[in-house]
Amino acid sequence: MATGSALGAWELPQELQMLRDTVRRFMREEVRPAEEGLPHDATRVAPDVLKGLQAKARKLGLWQIESQSEWGGAGLGLLGQAVVAEESSQCKMGAYIPACHAFGWDPPNVIFRGTEAQIRRYAGPVMETGDKSFVAISEPSGGSDPGRSIQTRAERRGDRYILNGTKTWISGVGDSSWGVLFARTGPSKGRDGITAFIVEKSFKGFSYKPIPVIRSYAPYEISLQDCEVPVENRLGEEGEGFKIAEDWLIHARVPYSAAVIGIAQAALALAIDWVNSRETFRSKLADKQAIQWMVADSEIELRAARLLVWQAAWRGDLGHNIKMDTSVAKVFATETAGRVVDRCIQMFGGLGVAQEMPLERWYRELRIKRLGEGPSEVHRMVVAREMLSGRGNA
Repeated sequence: MATGSALGAWELPQELQMLRDTVRRFMREEVRPAEEGLPHDATRVAPDVLKGLQAKARKLGLWQIESQSEWGGAGLGLLGQAVVAEESSQCKMGAYIPACHAFGWDPPNVIFRGTEAQIRRYAGPVMETGDKSFVAISEPSGGSDPGRSIQTRAERRGDRYILNGTKTWISGVGDSSWGVLFARTGPSKGRDGITAFIVEKSFKGFSYKPIPVIRSYAPYEISLQDCEVPVENRLGEEGEGFKIAEDWLIHARVPYSAAVIGIAQAALALAIDWVNSRETFRSKLADKQAIQWMVADSEIELRAARLLVWQAAWRGDLGHNIKMDTSVAKVFATETAGRVVDRCIQMFGGLGVAQEMPLERWYRELRIKRLGEGPSEVHRMVVAREMLSGRGNA
């Protein structure tokens, strides 16, 4: 399940090549063997196995990839995160499932916008144990325009805020003890009336339930009924929530997009091995022009997708505004990955949709990826708006 061949004159910096090789070796020698024998829709390895993987990841410097180094994380920039995400997704369970738990990859970086006391109380234990946390933005009223669709209300009463509303399609709630949740505090119906809160699942008035979907693990719906949140759990000032959410979403799209490329690259590697060994009509599948073009188109598109993700990451690490860059990368990467895995299933024939192969699971996962972190149509709208206004020219 190796990454595609060399990309010409431009190469990753040497330290990131070494990082890529380290993650690739860790996945090959540790994570993928740990998946052997698990049910086809398993969402985690055994707890004792996971602890062993986490210990090895720590020794390799692969712990809490994106978290700040002063708090015990690897402190990787966006380009480093993209490299790790692509390699760590190349396993049976797909993007982030065993590898995310093995590497940590939590807490969400929004927590580091908080006070030192908030970071110590909430990020500290997660950094140490690898436990999960969640970010709750989307609501039944709409998730693609959070600046206006957020209806959850937070009313201050003395030393507490009282939250009422519903969040939906929230990943990781079942495995978490706390998360960052966004609610409306001001009279404004726009972006400047949103505030971020650190909410514990144990708080009075907080409840949740899974939402079964086509992939192997479920997102959740959160219900807040007079949920009491201490004032000291407000993240930032009132009205700063949208900016915090937007920054997190924009930067999170880089590893998100890189991960789907990894899944598709793994699928293509499996398909190439298959067509080189499978014979039909007196010759190998690899000798058929239809197969050759599937392979060629897949590799061409994956190279283009990878470079778009890397460009967005590189510009982000330089401090540029990458809102449009990440929209371009997210659309192209997720749609490319879906096409590639679809072609790979076609090359395998009936075996491609059998549960003994990971392809059908990856296919289901990638269909969701075109919706998560903003659907393709919304990102196309962002790109069009930036270009038509003259702000998007390179």
